[in-house]
Amino acid sequence: MPRMPLGVMLGIRADFAARLRRIEEAGFTTMQLSTPPPEYMVEPKLGELKGLIAQSGIAVTSVAAVYAGESYADVATVRRTVGLLPRETRASRVKDTKRVGDFAKALGAPNVSSHIGYIPEDRGDPDYQGLVAAVQAICDYLAGQGQSFCLETGQETAELLKEFIADVGRDNLKVNFDPANMIMYGTGDPMAALEVLAPWVKGVHCKDGEWPKVAGGLGEERPLGQGQVGMERFLARLKELEYEGPLTIEREVGGEQQMQDVLKGKELLDQLKARLGID
Repeated sequence: MPRMPLGVMLGIRADFAARLRRIEEAGFTTMQLSTPPPEYMVEPKLGELKGLIAQSGIAVTSVAAVYAGESYADVATVRRTVGLLPRETRASRVKDTKRVGDFAKALGAPNVSSHIGYIPEDRGDPDYQGLVAAVQAICDYLAGQGQSFCLETGQETAELLKEFIADVGRDNLKVNFDPANMIMYGTGDPMAALEVLAPWVKGVHCKDGEWPKVAGGLGEERPLGQGQVGMERFLARLKELEYEGPLTIEREVGGEQQMQDVLKGKELLDQLKARLGID
């Protein structure tokens, strides 16, 4: 497989086979899936899904754990609903993440990723300690299956995430770096964040976005190349850091527009990789 193979974030729904064919025809060689409806995690639909993926020849690099009840409406709602931070759902979501790990293993995916929620800045906060323990439990389970747990960036500064990784103390705790999230959450320049987190980066989202316009709000996601990330300098630095993992396009709109933007994003990444001599 070439350096930085191109991939796409793909949800599992009724039209999965048709969308899989389209990304295969477009030349994608990897993909990241998200938590499927429950029926796809067991037979017979699990076997059908495995067959479709095997036939496509596209490698599943990761499965993203998403949880019922999450909302990304604004910062306050994210703090209240997202990831492993909410106490009332933490234990059940740890179990859900382990089940996603089982699903990922069945598809041959070496990684599980997740937004774990806002990490408290106070290391003495009970919720900080609760997050540490929850992530340790997930990492220990996935380690037994030869998998890594990748933290999605964006909801905290790179320095805080680095400190958290050290406190968890698990070798299979890694980072799925999303430069647009750093911008959209207003948590720091993605290029500076990449320097801090580079030793742990195992996956990358190619996504673009704009800085928040109002306090407490989130920035707007944009089609690749139309936001404020600066994809050429981002890829150039990944090359310098000798990153070789997938470049996974994520576009958070629905319907046909999503696929059109993904395909245009691939054209851009193909051009940038050629210009930068990434093969």
